[in-house]
Amino acid sequence: MVMRWLLGESKRHTPAGELHSATYHVPNGGVRSWKTASAMKAQGGKAGVSDLVIRQARGGWHGMYLEFKATPPRDADLADSQLKWLEGSEYEGYCAVLARGYEEAKAVLKEYASWPRTEVKGKPRELMAGTDWRK
Repeated sequence: MVMRWLLGESKRHTPAGELHSATYHVPNGGVRSWKTASAMKAQGGKAGVSDLVIRQARGGWHGMYLEFKATPPRDADLADSQLKWLEGSEYEGYCAVLARGYEEAKAVLKEYASWPRTEVKGKPRELMAGTDWRK
């Protein structure tokens, strides 16, 4: 629902809409078969990774990790792995957020979109390998 809302905001050219093309969902939740879960883990899937990632740097942060939880009566506690992921993300310079419900998620995204873009001072270092796509 949040991605659909962001798409609508982008079509209305609102500040929050600017986040749509920079946001993706991490497919970690839900019930899976043992085979699928094993394959995801082998491909680098990790428990606790937040639901949405926003690769747009704003407000001095590198980006945002947004974890969703439902509101009562379907609410759930934050798992230890989710708490550790949020804490680690914040430590590494990402805005880490827990949004309880759709309305709070929208409020978080609107506020984040209102912050100025984070500016990188100086020229970033360049990797020698893996840069063929730039040519």
